[in-house]
Parts: sequence; structure tokens; C-alpha cells
Amino acid sequence: MHRITGKSGEDNLIIEMSPTDSFNDDLNGSNQHASGSAIDKQQQSKDSVFFRDGVRRIDFVLSYVDEKDGERKQERRRIYEDNLVNVGLELETENKSESEDGKTYFVKIHAPWEVLSTYASVLNLKVPFKVDDTLDEKTEMPMSWLATPFRLPKDIMHPEPDYFTAPFNKDKPDFFLINDKDTFFPPSTRNRIVYYILSRCFYTREECADKDKKGIKRLLNNGTYTAAFPLHDSRYWTRSKDANCESERYTLYKYWAKFLCFFKEQPLDLVRNYYGEKIGIYFAWLGFYTEMLLFAAVVGTICFLYGFLTFDDNEWSKEICNEKIGGNIVMCPLCDKKCSFWKLNTTCNSSWQSHLFDNVATVFFAIFMGIWVTLFLEFWKRRQARLEYEWDLFDFEEEQQQLQLRPEYEAKCTKHEKNPITQEMEPRLPLTSKCVRTCLSGATVLLWISLIIACIIGVIAYRLAVYAAFASIMKQSPTNHLE
Repeated sequence: MHRITGKSGEDNLIIEMSPTDSFNDDLNGSNQHASGSAIDKQQQSKDSVFFRDGVRRIDFVLSYVDEKDGERKQERRRIYEDNLVNVGLELETENKSESEDGKTYFVKIHAPWEVLSTYASVLNLKVPFKVDDTLDEKTEMPMSWLATPFRLPKDIMHPEPDYFTAPFNKDKPDFFLINDKDTFFPPSTRNRIVYYILSRCFYTREECADKDKKGIKRLLNNGTYTAAFPLHDSRYWTRSKDANCESERYTLYKYWAKFLCFFKEQPLDLVRNYYGEKIGIYFAWLGFYTEMLLFAAVVGTICFLYGFLTFDDNEWSKEICNEKIGGNIVMCPLCDKKCSFWKLNTTCNSSWQSHLFDNVATVFFAIFMGIWVTLFLEFWKRRQARLEYEWDLFDFEEEQQQLQLRPEYEAKCTKHEKNPITQEMEPRLPLTSKCVRTCLSGATVLLWISLIIACIIGVIAYRLAVYAAFASIMKQSPTNHLE
């Protein structure tokens, strides 16, 4: 069961998973019905991303090895999975005989529409409500055919039309473009919602609930589960045999991840749909950075060629290699005992080689790189603003900061306070807990500062002692009596 607290409307809702002893009868009934109508395992493809019924999509997978002496782990898993079912998730377990090692169980998790819509409202996920009809057809630029080898098909670059989006509201489903509830939320969003639930679900009963005993991360750390992960929709080298699967991973490999496609433009919309906004922004930055490096590489190559073409005109190297000039200059030894005196013309070859990279053009290249860095930052700001508009990410940073709160931190925060900057309710640690952490941190910093000061004083004292010892030895030296 889940409890919704907070105010409706513009205020954020807070959903807290509460452990309970009883199952939800309706959910159990639906699960039993689904398993009763399940198709034969042998008829289902291993590539399938659906439950055995071929309808419910697998949004997340938990794996574990059933140990003989792991009664406590079994109890944690049973309570945790019961609480997941009571939240509204649907589970299906694959027997260890179906795994490759014959030891691992896999718990498949599906989020039905009610769960997805509830948490989409809580997380204020932006979803489409109208097709963007304000964009005009782009006119082709002159000589645009020259870029044809670097282009990708339009259905790959823009797999979906542009939409106007708004935060999802469960109470107004007719406002949004919900043609099919099973495919309305993309896989990346479904995975994000399920992981949000997994991170905040307890694995203890309500009567002995401990605020610290919740979240899939703790269960992974203590070995209750061995792994928790979402599924790819297909193998990367071939399409899925399941007709209901989009095989976007295969499409990305075919048009993007292959080495022979390194000169092609990136299908950023497809990357965003499959991996989410964070990964999409990263590869957008990486592609833009690589494009800008092309100009720096061209200028750097020109500077290197200048050094190569002026190789024979380097007066400094000529003087070093000249027997009458460099051959008559004797250099001091590079070390005290085993090194001998050497002549300057022995560095003749290295002086010629260094001219390739250290010449007059190097000064110009240094100035150019200073200008290049400034232009790179300014042009990236433009590209970033364009992506924020196209992907509707104006509030992305604020949303991520809210979602990145660790469940362990939230469990220790006993009260909420309004942030004077954002005017939003945020969890706050009690004053006593803050004081303890501040004192420990301050004591640690003071300890290390004291150690550093002590080391500095010790080094100074050691140097003074060594200097005094050498001074006394020098006074007794016979050379002091020579006039």
C-alpha cells in the first residue's frame, strides 16, 4: 500500500512506501489470472521483454541466488517483494533452472498504468499533450548536398514528431495524447519510475519498521539481491524476434555505434528516447566537442607543417650543431658524481626535432586556443539552449536535484522546511544531527591541519639541525686555516 501526503495542485506530492503485513487482494487476483493465462515458456523468445503472457512489459529485473543458510535474506526478499506488490507493482519469478548457471532466480517487475500515472504525477514528468504545429519546414541551404554523406534518414534522426508538453496530471488523462496506455510512457521513463519505487520501498514489517531499512541499494550491499537492472529491448546485432518490441538498441547500433558510422551525425532524439535525457545531453556535448576540436586540429596541423617546412631554416639548431659554436661550449654535468661534462652540440638532433613542435607558429597556436575555448563555451550555450527547447528541459536541473535525494538521507530527515530561494518544501536534518556531523568534520579538519603544521615545523627543525652539524664540521676543516 502507498500513502500520499502533501497538498494537491502546484505543491509537490510525497509518496512514502509503507510496509504492511497483508497483500492487496485485487492485485493478487490479477497476478494469479495473468500467470494462469501465461503461455508456454518454450513458445516465448528469450529476447522477449514481456512477461509470459506476452502483454505486460518487463520494466526492471532483480536477481538473487538462493543460499541454503540465507534465511534472513529470504525473509528480506519475501517482505520486500510483498511490499512492492502492495505498492502496485506486478512480479513474476523465473526459476533458477531457466538461468545459464542454474543457480540464479530472476524477479521480473512490471509497472501497470495506475502506478505509472500516479508516480508520473508525483515526479511532475512532462508528457505530450499536443503536436507542435508551429515549426515550418526547413528550407535547404545552398550546397546542402555536400553534407549528404554525413546525414542519417529522417525517421532515424526524428523518430517522433515534436510535441508541446506539460507535467502529467493523473486526474486529467483526457488532456494528454494517450493513444495507448502501454506505450504512452517510453521505456526510459518506466524504468525511472520503477527504480524510484525500488529505492524507497521498505524490507521490514510495519510493526518493526526501521527508517534505514529500505531501498534496493541496501539490499544489494548486504547480498540479499545480486543485481538490479532494466532490460535492453533487443540484442544489439539483430532485431528482436518479438513483434511487439521496437528494437531501438539494434537501430542505435546500426546507425550510431558502429565504427563505420563515426563520421555520421548522431541520432540524438533516438538516444534520448532510449537512454533518457542525461545520456542524451552527454552525447550531444561529446559530439559538439568533437566537432569543435576539428578546427583546433586543423590549425594545429598547419602549425606542425610550418615547423616541418622551416626545418632547415632554424638558426638556433644550426648554431647548436655547428662545431665552432656548439662544439666549443662545454656544459656542466647533469648530476654530481657519475655525470661528466658535455658539449652543447650533442643535443643537435633533439634541437631539430623540438623545432617541429616549438617554433614561431606555436605562439599563434596558443593564442588561437585561448580564443577557441571562449568560442566553444559560447557556442555550446547556444546548442544547450536549443536542446532545452526541443527536449523541454528548462526545469531539468531542478527536477534532477529533487530526484537525486538519497532515500537514506530522506529517512533521517524528520521535518521539512520551505527553501527561501525556491519556495519549496525540502527535507531538513534535525539540529542535533547537524551539530554532531559539524563537530566531527571540524575535528577531522583541525587534526589534519595540525599534522601538516607539525610536519612543516619538523622539516624546519631538521634543516636547522643539519645546518648546525655541517657548520661545526666546516669549522674543524683544515681548509679554514689556509690564507
